Amino acid sequence: MSVIFFDIGETLADPHVDPDGSLRLRPLPRVDAVLDALGEVRKGIISNPGPGDGAAARVADALAEAFPGRFTDRALVHWGAKDSRGIFDRAVASAGGAPADACVFVGEDARERAFAREAGMRTAPHPVFTPAALEDRPVFRARIGLPDGQGPPALTAAMDGTEAVPVQVVSQRLVVAMVTALGGEALERAGFTVAVQGPVEELAGAEKFADDLLARGEAVFEGEEPTSRTTHVITREDDGRLTVRRLRFFR
Repeated sequence: MSVIFFDIGETLADPHVDPDGSLRLRPLPRVDAVLDALGEVRKGIISNPGPGDGAAARVADALAEAFPGRFTDRALVHWGAKDSRGIFDRAVASAGGAPADACVFVGEDARERAFAREAGMRTAPHPVFTPAALEDRPVFRARIGLPDGQGPPALTAAMDGTEAVPVQVVSQRLVVAMVTALGGEALERAGFTVAVQGPVEELAGAEKFADDLLARGEAVFEGEEPTSRTTHVITREDDGRLTVRRLRFFR
């Protein structure tokens, strides 16, 4: 039986600290509908509660208040940093015998999803794509064109009814989104154009490569002065993607 583990911040909810210091979680749009649709599928949490004594207890209380009755199996709740596959291995081990590929991690951070996949889990970049992950269907990055007479509110309404999530508004006539094949077909039927760029996780892998180069000091962004260690130049495209170009060295 499948088990779905969710990150909290920027995936399930936005945290908000009240003036008295208490923590509240505000569910993000469409999340409650996704959780309703999942019904009796077992659900857990993999999330970093932040520093400080009692942080995990504070977030757990806020989670129970924001999503009453949703995450009641404490064995499936894992608090800690998602900076290696370790916490994901522990989550799989807690799944009551479910194999790793029957476990899904839902989180907005591509690096964290990469660690989850190292542990054998399936992944989804947004709660809307949880059914796709359960069914092993890919999620794509796509450019959505808005025709005359179809403004952003019409696109938002169309996306809300299918497996599609906006990523970046490039202009009044172009939006970068994540979609499944089903979501793309639904948007096309609604009158929008859909140009698929590639699977989200493959594109995320390229962006992770760029991030790693930057972290090691081996790359600079286009327009910056290369250093003696620079081996690559990174360009951020209009739709937010990072592209990497290796420098040619002449002797």
